[in-house]
Amino acid sequence: RVTLKVFDVNGREVATLMDGEMPAGNHTVTFAPRDLAGGLYFYKITAGKFSRIRKAVFVK
Repeated sequence: RVTLKVFDVNGREVATLMDGEMPAGNHTVTFAPRDLAGGLYFYKITAGKFSRIRKAVFVK
C-alpha cells in the first residue's frame, strides 16, 4: 500500500494524493491546489515499511 499525504506547517493534513496499491517503479503525482495558500508544506510518502517526509514550497 502506498500513501502520499500533504501537511501544512502546523501538521494538519491538507491533502491525500495517493492511497492504494501501486506497482513498483517511478510514478508522477501532480499537486495543484486551488484552495490552499502559498507557503511551506510537507509531504509524507509511505510504501510498506518505507516512509519519508520532505518539504515543498507551494507558490501561487
